[in-house]
Amino acid sequence: MDIKTQLTESVKDAMKSGDEVRKRTVRMVIAAVKQVEVDKQAPIEDLAVVGLIQKEIKNRREAIEEAKTANRPDLIEENEVEIKVLEVFLPKAMPADELRALVQAAITETGASAPSDMGKVMKIVMPKVAGRAPNDMISSTVKELLTK
Repeated sequence: MDIKTQLTESVKDAMKSGDEVRKRTVRMVIAAVKQVEVDKQAPIEDLAVVGLIQKEIKNRREAIEEAKTANRPDLIEENEVEIKVLEVFLPKAMPADELRALVQAAITETGASAPSDMGKVMKIVMPKVAGRAPNDMISSTVKELLTK
């Protein structure tokens, strides 16, 4: 079952069970998916949907940081619950050591030796990771291994 179908089924289940947080959160993601499809005038693949979900999670993490500075525990809790709802739809996360090995192999393959070669390495690593790790984690791992 593709991710868009899972999202739709999740909204239906949330409506039946009365889970307002899950219903609202998943509807927001479905709206983002539909907006991208309208903009591109074509259906998007699961990998793009995963990217949108990761973007939504990132937005909520940023909102948590802002809520911490504003001393708003209610907003922190709400965003954490929404993150848990969204994480269900992401593929199984890639362990950090597996990511490091993948990046190291890409560095060897490209012959990269300096941080200026980061683009070459990222171009090889990104399709292999395919949404199983956040982009900021991938880029920081590449940067770390290139500066050694």
